[in-house]
Amino acid sequence: MPFAHIIALAVKEFLALLRDKRGRYVLIGPPIVQLLVFSFAATFDLNHVPVAIYNQDTGSASRELISHIEGSPNFEIIRSINHDADIAPLIDNKDVLLVLHIGPNFSADILRGSSTPIQVILDGRNSNTAMIAMNYLRSILLDFNRDSMKKQGQTGPRTVLEIRNWYNENLQSRWFIVPGIVGLLTLVVTLLVTALSVAREREAGTFDQLLVTPFRPVEILIGKAIPGIVVGLVESTVIILLAIVLFKIPLRGDIGALYLGIALFLLSATGIGLMISSIAVTQQQAILGAFLFMVPAVILSGFATPIANMPIVVQWLTYLDPLRYFLVVVRGVFLEGDSYALLFNQYWPMLIIGIVTLAFAGWLFRHRMY
Repeated sequence: MPFAHIIALAVKEFLALLRDKRGRYVLIGPPIVQLLVFSFAATFDLNHVPVAIYNQDTGSASRELISHIEGSPNFEIIRSINHDADIAPLIDNKDVLLVLHIGPNFSADILRGSSTPIQVILDGRNSNTAMIAMNYLRSILLDFNRDSMKKQGQTGPRTVLEIRNWYNENLQSRWFIVPGIVGLLTLVVTLLVTALSVAREREAGTFDQLLVTPFRPVEILIGKAIPGIVVGLVESTVIILLAIVLFKIPLRGDIGALYLGIALFLLSATGIGLMISSIAVTQQQAILGAFLFMVPAVILSGFATPIANMPIVVQWLTYLDPLRYFLVVVRGVFLEGDSYALLFNQYWPMLIIGIVTLAFAGWLFRHRMY
């Protein structure tokens, strides 16, 4: 019967797949790893958001409001400040996500039964995170208003928020996402171009011809790396121009600082791509290897969800991801106007990743040649 033949063929394919050690690894290993990474890393919930309190009031109402914030699992008060000048460094360095400013007449206004404002200064670079934190704070404020009105037997709004969003005044998600796409698409293109380079030679049967050329392995490796770097540079330039002209994203920082970050990011992405290409035998394996790196790299980079929300162990893994550092560079230059000095701590990790991966790719290349 034809159906029996089909079943027999399917059984044969299953057995061949299970007998293949590499096939079993690809079938079982990466999905489990990605499930664990994604489940912990890809979350939009905010827990223990770092908060600074600027309290100019000495009354009981301000202390009660602060106790409501301290009792919330979503916020963690890490700093109390006493001067306006202390606010900017905390936000700029991402030490806190928001600063709550309580004015000197807060408790007096509450006792008089009149409405009183409190100011919240939010880090608007990640618009989604800022909006979620703002909603959490509004919920706490509603509880505080309800409790205070119940005590005094009054009705009507008592405490209202005055909100200022730094670096992204209107919390437009496009301002956060589009600069991140510069890094995302640059990584995809560069990784695919370099990952396929050596694997294409092996699959086409021309790899053996490289063995009889006068080129040294390091020269061949550099020759394979240049196209990926050039293509990535052109790709990133086009996306940056579209971000500025088409999407009206402000470019507030030094263009040289941005392109230094692009160069170091391309160096690290090229090293990773050549590592994959040196290991892969076929182009299919190279594409699969690039995919297995790219998906976790995007999730762990902070492209969509904050790294601070991830478990500590997962946060350690993000230090191996060059996209993590480049997203800080590109968003810092676009939205904050960052310079070379402010981005130095993002430059040197990408340089180290690039040097290590290129050196390892060179070792793999020489090992596979001889």
